[in-house]
Amino acid sequence: MFRGMCARWRWVSLPLLVVGCAARQPADRPSSVEGSTVPAWFLGVWKRDWVQRRGEPPFENKIVRDLQTPIVYGSVRIPLDRPDLSRARSFADLSDAELDALAKQRGGFSGSTSVQGDVAHWRHDIDFQPPMPGREDVGRLVRVSPAVVHEHALDDSEMEAWWSLSTGDGRFLGITVARAGRVEHILSVAGDHFVYARNRARDLAPADSLPELIAKTGADRAAIVGYLDCELSYGRVRGGRIPWEIVHSTLPWRERQSLDWVKQISVDATTGELSPRGAQPSGELWAYPVDTFVAAEASAMFNAP
Repeated sequence: MFRGMCARWRWVSLPLLVVGCAARQPADRPSSVEGSTVPAWFLGVWKRDWVQRRGEPPFENKIVRDLQTPIVYGSVRIPLDRPDLSRARSFADLSDAELDALAKQRGGFSGSTSVQGDVAHWRHDIDFQPPMPGREDVGRLVRVSPAVVHEHALDDSEMEAWWSLSTGDGRFLGITVARAGRVEHILSVAGDHFVYARNRARDLAPADSLPELIAKTGADRAAIVGYLDCELSYGRVRGGRIPWEIVHSTLPWRERQSLDWVKQISVDATTGELSPRGAQPSGELWAYPVDTFVAAEASAMFNAP
Protein backbone atom coordinates (compact mmCIF):
# COMPACT_ATOMS: atom_id res chain seq x y z
CA MET A 1 0.00 0.00 0.00
CA PHE A 2 2.49 2.56 -1.24
CA ARG A 3 0.46 5.72 -0.63
CA GLY A 4 3.21 8.26 -0.19
CA MET A 5 5.44 7.83 -3.24
CA CYS A 6 4.11 9.97 -6.10
CA ALA A 7 6.16 8.23 -8.78
CA ARG A 8 4.06 5.11 -8.36
CA TRP A 9 0.61 6.70 -8.31
CA ARG A 10 -1.85 6.63 -11.17
CA TRP A 11 -5.58 6.98 -10.58
CA VAL A 12 -7.55 4.05 -11.91
CA SER A 13 -11.26 3.45 -12.20
CA LEU A 14 -12.38 0.22 -10.56
CA PRO A 15 -15.88 -1.26 -10.66
CA LEU A 16 -18.47 0.55 -8.59
CA LEU A 17 -19.54 -1.02 -5.33
CA VAL A 18 -22.60 -3.23 -5.44
CA VAL A 19 -25.75 -1.69 -4.01
CA GLY A 20 -28.29 -3.86 -2.24
CA CYS A 21 -29.72 -5.16 0.97
CA ALA A 22 -27.47 -6.81 3.53
CA ALA A 23 -29.39 -10.07 3.69
CA ARG A 24 -27.64 -13.23 4.87
CA GLN A 25 -28.38 -16.72 6.05
CA PRO A 26 -29.11 -16.66 9.79
CA ALA A 27 -26.71 -19.45 10.66
CA ASP A 28 -24.05 -19.55 7.94
CA ARG A 29 -21.42 -17.23 6.54
CA PRO A 30 -20.99 -17.09 2.76
CA SER A 31 -17.88 -18.95 1.61
CA SER A 32 -17.10 -16.13 -0.83
CA VAL A 33 -18.27 -12.61 -1.64
CA GLU A 34 -19.54 -11.90 -5.14
CA GLY A 35 -17.24 -9.57 -7.03
CA SER A 36 -14.27 -10.02 -4.70
CA THR A 37 -10.82 -10.60 -6.19
CA VAL A 38 -8.94 -10.26 -2.89
CA PRO A 39 -7.21 -13.50 -1.80
CA ALA A 40 -8.50 -14.96 1.46
CA TRP A 41 -5.04 -14.80 3.08
CA PHE A 42 -4.95 -11.02 2.64
CA LEU A 43 -8.23 -10.39 4.45
CA GLY A 44 -8.18 -8.98 7.97
CA VAL A 45 -6.31 -6.31 9.91
CA TRP A 46 -2.66 -5.44 9.27
CA LYS A 47 -0.02 -3.45 11.11
CA ARG A 48 2.89 -2.11 9.11
CA ASP A 49 6.15 -3.12 10.77
CA TRP A 50 8.53 -1.21 8.54
CA VAL A 51 9.12 0.27 5.11
CA GLN A 52 12.39 0.07 3.20
CA ARG A 53 13.47 2.14 0.24
CA ARG A 54 16.12 0.93 -2.17
CA GLY A 55 19.59 1.36 -0.70
CA GLU A 56 18.30 2.45 2.72
CA PRO A 57 17.71 0.62 6.03
CA PRO A 58 14.15 -0.24 7.12
CA PHE A 59 12.29 2.38 9.16
CA GLU A 60 8.84 3.24 10.48
CA ASN A 61 7.63 6.76 11.22
CA LYS A 62 3.87 6.18 11.42
CA ILE A 63 1.24 4.20 13.24
CA VAL A 64 -0.33 2.31 10.34
CA ARG A 65 -3.46 0.15 10.53
CA ASP A 66 -4.94 -1.33 7.37
CA LEU A 67 -8.23 -3.24 7.35
CA GLN A 68 -9.09 -5.33 4.30
CA THR A 69 -12.50 -6.88 3.65
CA PRO A 70 -13.31 -8.83 0.47
CA ILE A 71 -14.34 -5.56 -1.23
CA VAL A 72 -13.77 -2.37 0.78
CA TYR A 73 -10.76 -1.40 2.85
CA GLY A 74 -9.65 1.36 5.19
CA SER A 75 -6.19 2.63 6.08
CA VAL A 76 -5.27 4.94 8.98
CA ARG A 77 -1.77 6.49 9.14
CA ILE A 78 -0.77 8.74 12.02
CA PRO A 79 2.77 10.19 12.39
CA LEU A 80 4.67 8.90 15.41
CA ASP A 81 5.83 12.47 16.06
CA ARG A 82 2.39 14.11 15.84
CA PRO A 83 2.09 16.57 18.75
CA ASP A 84 0.01 15.56 21.76
CA LEU A 85 -3.31 17.27 21.06
CA SER A 86 -5.39 15.34 23.60
CA ARG A 87 -6.47 18.59 25.29
CA ALA A 88 -8.30 19.68 22.12
CA ARG A 89 -12.02 19.06 21.63
CA SER A 90 -12.31 20.58 18.16
CA PHE A 91 -10.35 22.54 15.57
CA ALA A 92 -11.17 25.69 17.52
CA ASP A 93 -8.83 24.52 20.31
CA LEU A 94 -5.82 24.25 17.98
CA SER A 95 -3.25 26.92 17.20
CA ASP A 96 -2.23 27.66 13.63
CA ALA A 97 0.97 25.66 14.20
CA GLU A 98 -1.08 22.68 15.40
CA LEU A 99 -3.31 22.88 12.34
CA ASP A 100 -0.13 22.78 10.28
CA ALA A 101 0.96 19.63 12.12
CA LEU A 102 -2.35 17.92 11.27
CA ALA A 103 -1.95 18.89 7.60
CA LYS A 104 1.40 17.08 7.50
CA GLN A 105 -0.02 13.71 8.54
CA ARG A 106 -0.60 11.17 5.76
CA GLY A 107 -3.90 10.52 7.50
CA GLY A 108 -5.37 7.64 5.57
CA PHE A 109 -7.78 6.65 2.83
CA SER A 110 -10.58 4.22 2.11
CA GLY A 111 -12.31 2.68 -0.88
CA SER A 112 -12.33 -0.63 -2.74
CA THR A 113 -9.62 -3.17 -3.56
CA SER A 114 -9.02 -5.15 -6.74
CA VAL A 115 -6.33 -7.85 -7.11
CA GLN A 116 -5.13 -9.30 -10.39
CA GLY A 117 -2.56 -12.05 -9.95
CA ASP A 118 -0.25 -10.79 -7.23
CA VAL A 119 -0.86 -7.08 -7.96
CA ALA A 120 -3.30 -5.14 -5.78
CA HIS A 121 -4.97 -1.84 -6.70
CA TRP A 122 -6.50 0.30 -3.95
CA ARG A 123 -9.08 2.81 -5.13
CA HIS A 124 -9.29 5.95 -2.97
CA ASP A 125 -12.90 7.07 -2.62
CA ILE A 126 -12.01 9.06 0.51
CA ASP A 127 -8.48 10.37 1.06
CA PHE A 128 -7.12 12.70 3.73
CA GLN A 129 -4.58 14.06 1.26
CA PRO A 130 -5.51 15.80 -2.01
CA PRO A 131 -5.75 13.88 -5.31
CA MET A 132 -3.06 14.03 -7.93
CA PRO A 133 -3.88 12.98 -11.51
CA GLY A 134 -1.72 10.12 -12.71
CA ARG A 135 -1.12 8.62 -9.27
CA GLU A 136 -1.90 4.97 -8.69
CA ASP A 137 -2.01 3.07 -5.41
CA VAL A 138 -0.68 -0.31 -6.47
CA GLY A 139 1.63 -2.95 -5.02
CA ARG A 140 2.80 -6.52 -5.59
CA LEU A 141 1.86 -8.79 -2.70
CA VAL A 142 4.15 -11.59 -1.50
CA ARG A 143 2.89 -13.88 1.26
CA VAL A 144 5.90 -14.66 3.45
CA SER A 145 3.96 -16.60 6.10
CA PRO A 146 0.37 -16.75 7.39
CA ALA A 147 1.13 -13.69 9.54
CA VAL A 148 3.50 -11.71 7.29
CA VAL A 149 3.02 -10.10 3.87
CA HIS A 150 5.60 -8.09 1.97
CA GLU A 151 4.36 -5.46 -0.44
CA HIS A 152 6.69 -4.38 -3.23
CA ALA A 153 6.56 -1.36 -5.48
CA LEU A 154 6.22 -2.51 -9.07
CA ASP A 155 9.67 -1.07 -9.82
CA ASP A 156 11.10 -2.65 -6.63
CA SER A 157 12.14 0.76 -5.32
CA GLU A 158 10.33 0.20 -2.01
CA MET A 159 9.00 -2.60 0.17
CA GLU A 160 6.66 -2.62 3.15
CA ALA A 161 6.38 -5.41 5.73
CA TRP A 162 2.92 -6.12 7.15
CA TRP A 163 2.06 -8.14 10.26
CA SER A 164 -1.40 -9.67 10.76
CA LEU A 165 -3.29 -8.40 13.81
CA SER A 166 -6.45 -10.36 12.97
CA THR A 167 -7.74 -12.53 10.16
CA GLY A 168 -11.29 -11.35 10.85
CA ASP A 169 -12.34 -15.01 11.31
CA GLY A 170 -14.55 -14.75 8.23
CA ARG A 171 -16.54 -11.84 9.71
CA PHE A 172 -16.48 -8.84 7.39
CA LEU A 173 -18.70 -5.85 6.75
CA GLY A 174 -18.51 -2.93 4.37
CA ILE A 175 -20.95 -0.03 4.24
CA THR A 176 -20.72 2.95 1.91
CA VAL A 177 -22.89 6.05 1.84
CA ALA A 178 -22.84 8.30 -1.21
CA ARG A 179 -24.68 11.35 -2.45
CA ALA A 180 -24.69 12.61 -6.04
CA GLY A 181 -22.05 10.02 -6.91
CA ARG A 182 -19.66 11.22 -4.19
CA VAL A 183 -18.75 8.81 -1.38
CA GLU A 184 -19.27 10.48 2.00
CA HIS A 185 -18.86 7.60 4.49
CA ILE A 186 -17.21 4.17 4.45
CA LEU A 187 -17.28 1.70 7.33
CA SER A 188 -15.03 -1.37 7.07
CA VAL A 189 -15.20 -4.08 9.74
CA ALA A 190 -13.08 -7.23 10.16
CA GLY A 191 -13.88 -9.27 13.26
CA ASP A 192 -13.64 -6.87 16.21
CA HIS A 193 -11.74 -4.15 14.31
CA PHE A 194 -13.09 -1.26 12.24
CA VAL A 195 -11.95 1.64 10.10
CA TYR A 196 -14.35 4.51 9.55
CA ALA A 197 -13.85 7.16 6.87
CA ARG A 198 -15.84 10.39 6.62
CA ASN A 199 -15.23 12.67 3.66
CA ARG A 200 -14.75 16.43 3.96
CA ALA A 201 -17.57 18.66 2.75
CA ARG A 202 -15.86 19.52 -0.55
CA ASP A 203 -13.28 17.74 -2.68
CA LEU A 204 -9.76 19.15 -2.66
CA ALA A 205 -8.00 20.54 -5.71
CA PRO A 206 -5.11 18.40 -6.98
CA ALA A 207 -1.79 18.83 -5.18
CA ASP A 208 1.15 16.76 -3.99
CA SER A 209 0.16 17.28 -0.34
CA LEU A 210 -2.09 19.28 1.95
CA PRO A 211 0.73 21.67 2.96
CA GLU A 212 1.39 22.36 -0.74
CA LEU A 213 -2.33 22.95 -1.38
CA ILE A 214 -2.56 25.32 1.58
CA ALA A 215 0.45 27.28 0.36
CA LYS A 216 -0.71 27.30 -3.26
CA THR A 217 -4.21 28.55 -2.44
CA GLY A 218 -3.18 30.98 0.29
CA ALA A 219 -5.88 29.39 2.45
CA ASP A 220 -7.02 31.27 5.54
CA ARG A 221 -7.74 29.50 8.83
CA ALA A 222 -11.37 28.72 7.95
CA ALA A 223 -10.34 27.17 4.63
CA ILE A 224 -7.57 25.13 6.30
CA VAL A 225 -10.06 23.72 8.81
CA GLY A 226 -12.29 22.74 5.89
CA TYR A 227 -9.36 20.97 4.26
CA LEU A 228 -8.53 19.07 7.47
CA ASP A 229 -12.10 18.08 8.35
CA CYS A 230 -11.78 14.54 6.99
CA GLU A 231 -11.93 11.68 9.49
CA LEU A 232 -10.06 8.40 9.20
CA SER A 233 -10.42 6.42 12.43
CA TYR A 234 -9.35 2.92 13.48
CA GLY A 235 -10.73 1.17 16.56
CA ARG A 236 -12.34 -1.84 18.21
CA VAL A 237 -16.02 -2.78 17.96
CA ARG A 238 -16.42 -4.41 21.39
CA GLY A 239 -12.85 -5.04 22.54
CA GLY A 240 -12.15 -1.56 23.88
CA ARG A 241 -13.21 0.28 27.04
CA ILE A 242 -16.44 1.31 25.35
CA PRO A 243 -18.32 -0.01 22.27
CA TRP A 244 -16.87 1.19 18.98
CA GLU A 245 -13.90 2.84 20.70
CA ILE A 246 -11.66 4.89 18.38
CA VAL A 247 -7.97 4.21 19.02
CA HIS A 248 -6.23 6.22 16.26
CA SER A 249 -7.72 9.08 14.26
CA THR A 250 -6.80 11.96 11.99
CA LEU A 251 -8.90 14.06 14.39
CA PRO A 252 -7.11 13.65 17.75
CA TRP A 253 -10.16 14.50 19.89
CA ARG A 254 -12.00 11.51 18.40
CA GLU A 255 -9.55 9.09 20.03
CA ARG A 256 -10.86 7.27 23.11
CA GLN A 257 -14.38 8.24 22.05
CA SER A 258 -17.15 6.06 20.65
CA LEU A 259 -17.91 6.09 16.93
CA ASP A 260 -21.28 7.81 17.09
CA TRP A 261 -21.96 7.36 13.36
CA VAL A 262 -22.92 3.69 13.89
CA LYS A 263 -26.04 4.89 15.72
CA GLN A 264 -27.43 5.62 12.25
CA ILE A 265 -27.41 1.88 11.41
CA SER A 266 -30.35 -0.38 12.19
CA VAL A 267 -30.37 -4.21 12.14
CA ASP A 268 -33.29 -6.59 11.81
CA ALA A 269 -32.61 -8.96 14.70
CA THR A 270 -34.19 -11.89 12.85
CA THR A 271 -32.67 -11.59 9.37
CA GLY A 272 -29.64 -9.46 10.17
CA GLU A 273 -30.56 -7.07 7.36
CA LEU A 274 -28.93 -3.67 7.69
CA SER A 275 -30.60 -0.37 6.91
CA PRO A 276 -30.20 3.30 7.78
CA ARG A 277 -32.04 4.27 10.95
CA GLY A 278 -34.69 6.94 10.43
CA ALA A 279 -35.32 9.07 7.36
CA GLN A 280 -32.54 9.38 4.80
CA PRO A 281 -31.56 12.79 3.42
CA SER A 282 -32.62 13.33 -0.17
CA GLY A 283 -30.25 11.71 -2.65
CA GLU A 284 -28.37 9.66 -0.06
CA LEU A 285 -27.55 6.12 -1.22
CA TRP A 286 -26.50 3.34 1.16
CA ALA A 287 -24.68 0.26 -0.15
CA TYR A 288 -23.58 -2.97 1.57
CA PRO A 289 -20.97 -4.52 -0.74
CA VAL A 290 -19.89 -7.12 1.81
CA ASP A 291 -21.59 -8.55 4.91
CA THR A 292 -20.69 -11.94 6.35
CA PHE A 293 -21.82 -11.36 9.95
CA VAL A 294 -24.68 -13.60 11.02
CA ALA A 295 -27.85 -11.98 12.35
CA ALA A 296 -27.02 -12.36 16.05
CA GLU A 297 -23.57 -10.83 15.57
CA ALA A 298 -24.89 -7.90 13.56
CA SER A 299 -27.61 -7.27 16.12
CA ALA A 300 -25.06 -7.29 18.94
CA MET A 301 -22.88 -4.80 17.04
CA PHE A 302 -25.54 -2.24 16.23
CA ASN A 303 -28.59 -2.83 18.42
CA ALA A 304 -26.94 -3.40 21.81
CA PRO A 305 -26.76 -0.40 24.19
